[in-house]
Formats: sequence, C-alpha cells, structure tokens
Amino acid sequence: MRCLIAFAFAFVAAFAVLPAQPAAAMTIKRVVSPGGIEAWLVQDSSLPLIAMNFSFAGGSTEDPDTKSGTAYMVSSMLDEGAGPLDSKAYHQQLEDNAVELSFSVNHDYFQGSIKLLKDRQDKSFELLRLALNEAKFVPDATVRVREQVLSALRRETTDPGSIANRAWWSTAFEGHPYARPNNGTLISVPTITEDDMRDYTRRVFTRGHLKVAAVGDIDPETLGKVLDRVFGALPATGTLREVADVTVHDTGRRIVSQLAVPQAVIRMGGNGVPRKDPDFMAAYLVNHILGGGSFTSRLYDQVREKRGLVYGVTSYLTNLRHSPLFMVSTQTSADKTREALELIEQQVAQMVADGPTAEELAKAKSYLKGAYALNFDTSTKIAAMLLQIQIDDVGIDYIEKRSALIDSVSVEDTRRVAKRLAPTGLLTTVVGQPKNLASKEPRG
Repeated sequence: MRCLIAFAFAFVAAFAVLPAQPAAAMTIKRVVSPGGIEAWLVQDSSLPLIAMNFSFAGGSTEDPDTKSGTAYMVSSMLDEGAGPLDSKAYHQQLEDNAVELSFSVNHDYFQGSIKLLKDRQDKSFELLRLALNEAKFVPDATVRVREQVLSALRRETTDPGSIANRAWWSTAFEGHPYARPNNGTLISVPTITEDDMRDYTRRVFTRGHLKVAAVGDIDPETLGKVLDRVFGALPATGTLREVADVTVHDTGRRIVSQLAVPQAVIRMGGNGVPRKDPDFMAAYLVNHILGGGSFTSRLYDQVREKRGLVYGVTSYLTNLRHSPLFMVSTQTSADKTREALELIEQQVAQMVADGPTAEELAKAKSYLKGAYALNFDTSTKIAAMLLQIQIDDVGIDYIEKRSALIDSVSVEDTRRVAKRLAPTGLLTTVVGQPKNLASKEPRG
C-alpha cells in the first residue's frame, strides 16, 4: 500500500522545520540531465535532506472504461515488492534507510514524492527506481491491497461526504472519464488484474509525460545523474487516451439523497475559469472574497458567523486539464439545510451579478500576497509548489511575478470576471435527511 514510513521523530521534525528562503528570494534552477530529463531545483544545504516530487500526465482518466480504480491500485502497489525485493523486504529497506515514499493519483496525474537523508541517497533513490521500473504486481499482494481498497469503498457507502461527491461527479460528467471515481467502485476493483496495472505503468510512466521538482542538499550535477538513474530507463513516450474537454452537465439541478445521519452534506459546482486564461487571477481573487478566505469570506460571514447555519463553508477553483471548476462545499444540521443552501445560492448569485467591492478586493490582494510565503516554509511544501507550477505551465518565474499579477487586477476586472463563475448555475448534491428540501431539475 502507498507507504508513509514512520521513522525517527527527529527526521520527520527536521523536514517539518527545515528553514526555507523567502519565496521571492529563492533561486530555482532548471536542471537537464545528460539523458535530457528536466527538473526544477531549489538547492539548500542548511540540512542534509532532499525532497523530490514528480508527476506523470495521465491519472485516473487512463483507467480502462470498465475498470475504474486501476491507477489507484497501481499507486497502492508500487511499494509492495520491486526488483529483487518482496513486499516485506522493500518496506524494511525503506525503514532502514529512513525513506518516506508515497504515490497518489487524481483525475489527470499520477504523482509521487520521496523524502530522504543525503548520506543515504544512493540506496533511497534506488528504491524509487525499483518501484517505478520493476514493480512486481504479484497476486498475493494484489489480493491483500484489493481487499484494503474494497474495505474503504464499503465504508464510503455510508459516508455522506463520499456519497455526495460521487453523485456530483457522476452527474456533472456523465459519459466522461471524470465521472468515474479515482479509487474505483465495488464492482470495478475486483476486476482489476496485474496485467491491467502493468499496462497502465507502460502507457503512463514515460519520460515524455514526466515533471520533477527537487529541494534540498543536492547540486545540479548530482541531480542530473539521479534523474537519469531513476527515470532514464522509462519509455520516451506512451499512448495516452484522447480525453475531450467538457463542461459541467445539469447545472441548476439539485439531487437530494436520503441517508440516516444527523448532518447533511452539500456539494455544489459549476464551470470556472481555466488556469491559463488571462482572467484567472481575477477569478482567483473573486473566489477568495466569496468563499476561499476561510474566516474572512462572504460565505463564512453570512452563513456561519452571522446566522450559525453551518459548521464551515468554503468555495474554491479546481482546474482539471479538461474542465475548470468553481465549487462550494459545506455541511449542516438537517433542519437548517434548506436555509443554508438558499443563503449560499443567494450569496453566489449576488457575487456573480455585482462582483466584489473595492475594499474587499484590496484586502484580498494584501492577504493573498502575504500568505503566499506559507507555501514555502518547508522543503516538502516547496517541492510540491514547484511541481504544481510546472503542471500549471505558468513559467519558472511565476513566484517572482505573482504579486504583480495580483496587483494588476482592477475592481472592474473582478466584476466582469465574476459573471464567468458558474454562468449557467450550480449542480448541487445533498446527502442526509434535510427538512423540506427535495430534488429539482434545472429551472425547476
């Protein structure tokens, strides 16, 4: 199973508090290995630690149509034996060398991260190489991991949040790969075979689909050798399926599912603004003012603080490769569900119609510029952020120019762009026992 090895507390603490330079002062080096593999590097020798994050394009959208959960199973199997090591021996090597290794999958990307000690980097990177190039996928491990996945899926059948999420995605993207759950279903997971997982890695784990970020006590020359050693034997290219761009279906529809639980979970979503769109930064600011700003947002102030209708409420932008989204999430008691939902809808509609005030925009700009540094206070956060900037394709100088991009947004921009958030309304799923709230069709 994906492993987060619990090793010496001192090592974990060291990664947690590893001092990082201010974001604007960081030097990001573009490293190209002798074999032509590129990575972004922030070199920091203050502690003898290295963090590396990487991703391959092609997440759960690469699952076979009837076998959702294949990529998720792969992410759970890579450390269950590789090369000459069986599962037990592989895990023992991770523990003996104080390596933290994890794999994950989302709709668009298969991702991994490794954290290690500099003086054990040869063995540590060899373990990563084995996992990516020589994973065993043996039947006994498949049976064990499959049962763990199925056990989690069974628990999800009684979890209101999981039910609401699945209902939203399956409705919003019916007929599209995004409709399928990343971790599969109780029907699909038992059909996934070792050959399915091997085929997935052959198609997705390729140098052409790879992005890498590294932070810590490693120089560019050494990193170049590591890149070739770990990733160099992977195929140059692979055949990914064609995934169409898509918009959210059934906006304006509400789906209420009954479940005997004390609270009701609400998921809402519609079409957003793409990450590479010139209007994205304005949309980002609008969302922060509406519901992204935790304790300062309109939704928090109106729905939670003034009326006490919910435990928490947030809105956010999610940028999938083929569909930008604007989402709202909350949960509340059954007797307050309808009032809370109607107030959220009112607040969203008001923002879309009128946009934010100049004062709200000024406060949002100040906060988002100041808080950005919190993404760079540890090596692990820096590596994750460098990888995300590569995925977003906004340039190696994005950290330097971000404040200027924020400052360039005018209140007129935000009012214009607010109308682009969920322009056809929101698809809403509610799970629980809400009082006086029923499903409805668009414009119903």
